[in-house]
Amino acid sequence: MRLVGAAGGSTHIPRRVLCAVARSPDLSADNCKMGITNRRSWEKSAENEEREKEAAAAAGRFAGVPEAEEGSDVDSDSDLETEGTHRLGELVKETLYLRSCRVHSVVPASCFLRQGSDPELNLRHRGLGPQGAQALASSLNSNPCVKRLDLRDNGLCGAGTEALASTLSKSSCICDVDLSENQLGAVGAQAICAALIANPTMQKVQLAGNGLEEQAAHYLAELLLAHTGLKSLDLSYNQLNDQAGETLGPALAENTGLIELNISWNHLRGPGAIAFARGLEANIFLRVLDISYNGFGDPGASAMGEALRTNNVLEELNMSNNRISAMGARSLGLGLRVNQTLRSLVEIQVNREFDDLASSVKAVLPGLCIKTAAHRVEYKKELLPVFRSSLPASAPK
Repeated sequence: MRLVGAAGGSTHIPRRVLCAVARSPDLSADNCKMGITNRRSWEKSAENEEREKEAAAAAGRFAGVPEAEEGSDVDSDSDLETEGTHRLGELVKETLYLRSCRVHSVVPASCFLRQGSDPELNLRHRGLGPQGAQALASSLNSNPCVKRLDLRDNGLCGAGTEALASTLSKSSCICDVDLSENQLGAVGAQAICAALIANPTMQKVQLAGNGLEEQAAHYLAELLLAHTGLKSLDLSYNQLNDQAGETLGPALAENTGLIELNISWNHLRGPGAIAFARGLEANIFLRVLDISYNGFGDPGASAMGEALRTNNVLEELNMSNNRISAMGARSLGLGLRVNQTLRSLVEIQVNREFDDLASSVKAVLPGLCIKTAAHRVEYKKELLPVFRSSLPASAPK
């Protein structure tokens, strides 16, 4: 007699055993059934062990342990290993983030879970807050894919920035970060500047609209002095005043690396504007500078004119809406007559008294583009040809 096992095999039971079972009172039919059941359980256990061995072998392959398989295709196996390892990394990242969100009692950001291997993580306007930033910071450590981190307008405040600073200081992947409109204040500025100084891979930082004042300027000055790899810095829409200008000016003079600086919509006036202009005079790296909407006034314009006499690197300058009169514009223009590198002077307000100066600068710098406000185009006849060609056809001649 043969019994079919759970794994599909058969088991032979001798006839004399069956007869003994039939005659013996101790070996009832129930006991026979129990014996067969135990055998089936043993067969299932053996089958599970075999599957576990196969799973362990697969895990070993994912971890880089070679296992020879007859007739396997090397390229196909390599692709499968890469895909499996990548998916495993994503699962680890998601698990760490969700666990961290539970610890900090915050709702997970679904866009972070959908990010995958995208080099840009865009979480702007998500209302993360300090707690959400702490949850995010712990999971960013295990995510090597992110190159650009956008956290604009999330109310991080000082506490949230301090949590992120620890991650940014150690990251060798993130090179572009936007922390604008997060109410950083002096505490957040101190934390983020210290983190950036410790991370030489960071190249672009945006800190616009964070209420940065005089105290924060000291940390920013330290950043300018210490970080030679930073190429672009946005400090617009803050509250950097005269004292901040006096602090940032000398740091700008010593900076060796920054190419683009936006410090528009601040309060650089009087002595602060002059100190900042003197810093530009000594700088030999900066190529693009936006100091619009600061109130430089005529003293600041005069100082900028002196800076342009010496500076032979700057290519683009935006000085619009700085309360510069005709006298200040003339002082600025005298520096333009000597400068040989500036290609674009954006939206400086000109009037008829500036015409003669514009004509003389035209002869020295025929390629300079002077852009004026739309309501002043009636004076275009004395401006440079490159600007004249860009005027609307309806403009008066």
